[in-house]
Amino acid sequence: MGAKTRAFGLAAILLLALASSGVMVRGQGITELVVAGEIPRPLNGLTGDAARGRTIITDRRKGLCLLCHSGPFPEERFQGTLAPTLAGTGKRLTEGAIRLRLVDGRKLNQQTLMPPYHATEGLSQVGQNWRDKTIFSAQDVEDVVAFLKTLQE
Repeated sequence: MGAKTRAFGLAAILLLALASSGVMVRGQGITELVVAGEIPRPLNGLTGDAARGRTIITDRRKGLCLLCHSGPFPEERFQGTLAPTLAGTGKRLTEGAIRLRLVDGRKLNQQTLMPPYHATEGLSQVGQNWRDKTIFSAQDVEDVVAFLKTLQE
């Protein structure tokens, strides 16, 4: 097994370990943000940048999205098959629905493998160096939302 394969495996284990229960968004309960199965307003009132969002999605050290998802990224050789394709996400889902899936998709599906990317509370087996830190900042969440909304086909 090569170094890259081990790195991807360790990253996947870390992300799955972060996916547990009872998440709060930094300083505010997730339940307070959710309206009709969405988080309708941008986190902290931020505006997302689609170009940065695409970079986060394709970065195998930051988002690791392509570990599970595939999508319209022809330059990326190894794309996942565990989760739905990202192609057409912007047509299928509202910004608020995408935002909730990124912040804590377990509010929609308790069995999801996707980690809560903007959570600090209620997680189990999180290493000391990562406690009280989110995977994505609020800006990262909004950037990914902005990019996924561009995927209309």
